[in-house]
Amino acid sequence: MNWEQLLSLKRFGDTHKRLRKEQDEIRLGFEVDYDRIIFSSAFRSLQDKTQVIPLSKTDFVHTRLTHSLEVSVVGRSLGRLVGKKLLEKHPHLEEMHGYRFNDFGAIVAAAALAHDIGNPPFGHSGEKAIGEYFTTGNGQHYKDQLTAKEWQDIIDFEGNANGFKLLTESREGVAGGLRLSYATLGAFMKYPKESLPKKPTKHIADKKFGFFQSEKDGFKEVAEELGLLQTREGKDISFSRHPLTYLVEAADDICYTIIDFEDGINLGLISEDYALEYLIKLVKDSINTQKYNSLKYKEDRLSYLRALAIGTLIQDAVDIFLENEEAILDGSFNVSLLDKSKYEAQITDIISLSINKIYQSQEVIEKEIAGYKIISDILDVYTTALIRTKEDKASNYDKLMVSTLPQFYQKTEVSVYTILLNTCCYVASLSDSAAVHIHNKIMGKQL
Repeated sequence: MNWEQLLSLKRFGDTHKRLRKEQDEIRLGFEVDYDRIIFSSAFRSLQDKTQVIPLSKTDFVHTRLTHSLEVSVVGRSLGRLVGKKLLEKHPHLEEMHGYRFNDFGAIVAAAALAHDIGNPPFGHSGEKAIGEYFTTGNGQHYKDQLTAKEWQDIIDFEGNANGFKLLTESREGVAGGLRLSYATLGAFMKYPKESLPKKPTKHIADKKFGFFQSEKDGFKEVAEELGLLQTREGKDISFSRHPLTYLVEAADDICYTIIDFEDGINLGLISEDYALEYLIKLVKDSINTQKYNSLKYKEDRLSYLRALAIGTLIQDAVDIFLENEEAILDGSFNVSLLDKSKYEAQITDIISLSINKIYQSQEVIEKEIAGYKIISDILDVYTTALIRTKEDKASNYDKLMVSTLPQFYQKTEVSVYTILLNTCCYVASLSDSAAVHIHNKIMGKQL
């Protein structure tokens, strides 16, 4: 892969190449991507979607929105630091083509801003709940009506693939979705493969999948324009990662490692003394002990350690990326950047403590259980109503339910796969509170 092609400013529907040196520096194309994402309705819904604690009533607990904004800020720093060094190493990118170090930061920031845009309500349990409705719930009987890959798309419903759909899906009068640059879309595509074969290798890019069958052609167009390396041929589509995806992933890893941990401390799930000991191990080489000891309040001590920890991990990730640039460009770098971190032991300790004290806490488990029931019931009502409408067997109740859907999701003169996938995507688009509200109506608890 080569950087000039990887930094493509092309957008869906372009008939000619967009050149970096001809860009308006006031409204740079990569920065336009950021603006389009942040003004989208899908991004706004993240303000009421779970990051760690579902349906939390506590102001300081992160939602998907605040998490995404923080990941974007960290991603921008990672991109700029890497971009500065890459331009020194590959000066023709600046001299001949006009690229600047902040372009790398803008691409990573935009992709990082969108990295959770396709995630369902109630955290990662929301993805599982959608899939399990079809594997163990009433949705099982649709299996024979779908191809193997279409079925896998549904039963392994994936927020990353839904995100790509949201960013690129054409609608009547709106071709190419948000029409983001292909560089930003490439950096967003964390798992550039389809749902089958499942985990064919131990390469990090094969861990999950990144597009539904409905977006296969669009995905291929983006991958080929960027010059991503095809890693499988024939009927199974798979490409190497865009190099900047590793920085988007690192930004996410850094934030959830440190900031989910911080939420656990603020919620009282992890004791301050115990937690601070873990963080100090991570920043022992950069901490100013005198400054730290002068901080009277827990929030200030925690904030100081968090800032140091994030800064430490940013620089470490940059160093790992630059040391492995060649392997990243030829597709042979097969782990995340933080898997190579010199702080891996400290990161592992923090994540293990978070799993035990936060992710498996009684509050989280109880609300995830509620989320499973809510998502299953909503899916059952809408898939039944839509399929019956397609088969001209709809009851009056079915017709009423279909009428409550946004117009885009009411279409039934399409394949069964499209109806099921669109319904899953509609449920995934709901905020936590919206899902609860719809469920209450379905159950007759609210008029």
